Amino acid sequence: MHRRWEYGDRPDVFYKLRQVALSQRQRREHLICASSQPKILNRRGRGERPQSAQRVFACGQQAGMLPTMSATQVRRPIITIAGPGSLGNALAISLHAAGYRISEILSRPGKASRLRARALARKVGARAALIGKEPCNADVLWLCVPDREIRNCAEFLARSGGWSKRAVLHSSGALTSDELAALRSRGASVASVHPLMTFVPGEIPSLAGVPFAIEGDWTATRVARRIARHLGGEPFQISKADKTAYHAWGAFTSPLLTALLVTAEQVAAAARIPRRRARKMMLPILRQTLANYASFGGPNGFSGPIVRGDIDTVKRHLRALESTPVARKVYAALAQAAIEYLPTKNKTGPRHVIERALRR
Repeated sequence: MHRRWEYGDRPDVFYKLRQVALSQRQRREHLICASSQPKILNRRGRGERPQSAQRVFACGQQAGMLPTMSATQVRRPIITIAGPGSLGNALAISLHAAGYRISEILSRPGKASRLRARALARKVGARAALIGKEPCNADVLWLCVPDREIRNCAEFLARSGGWSKRAVLHSSGALTSDELAALRSRGASVASVHPLMTFVPGEIPSLAGVPFAIEGDWTATRVARRIARHLGGEPFQISKADKTAYHAWGAFTSPLLTALLVTAEQVAAAARIPRRRARKMMLPILRQTLANYASFGGPNGFSGPIVRGDIDTVKRHLRALESTPVARKVYAALAQAAIEYLPTKNKTGPRHVIERALRR
């Protein structure tokens, strides 16, 4: 830390200190290259560099900077979004709100895709364009396309040049950065960046506190971590080998949970409760269940007949569900998981009942 100066202590040197102080913009950025770091006069009038200067690499770049970025660009690279779907919409709008410039929204040639790109481009002050029609001039290209299209899209884009000093990201939870190998071979730094969040049409979820699983090349992952933090997210490193299991975990937290709730609506219909009304009626207990899980974890947030070891009630449930065979199988599978992973009384009895139900 710099020594604090008092006005009565060597005012002539204090004046010099003020004259060579960092500019307001440099103080905001905090990160500047050592080659341009101004010297601050110490008490003896000798030049010193502030101890807060960042580590500088041989190429003169700071950690996380793309080769084309100056020191003042390090926090806000220009980004192009490829894919104007639910994910692309949410990311573009969130990035724009976080102070990033979105240069283009890229789409496929189809009419519907082009219309979505134009609509999104208007929201974020960008330009709508077709994928691969023009060279990428942004610092970062973020592919928000379906998993099955990532590799083909990368290979198509790699036909053009100009990738040697850019970062390319994709947002698949299951696939690794190797899907972008064609662009890596052309000099791009690539990474996979997956926010653990659900994205549906018409909804822009907050990314505050959202985990971002990141994997890939050094420069691209550094840039991705900085972007995730600016969005309010919590980036973490994941290995290529763990990505599929990670994505399966994510499937349990949202899409399969939604499938469970829709299955519950089917069971409500069997109890002569209309599905729309059932959805509304379930919300209080769902909210409390999530609150219990968040506060106490699974073992202390678990209730119902299985935790009590109430075999007779479990048998009656299974008989009542015979009219909805899919829901009956879901019930049996979840009951088996409860017996396996949660504290329950009389595990042997319910386990035999559930195993018989699963064999049917």
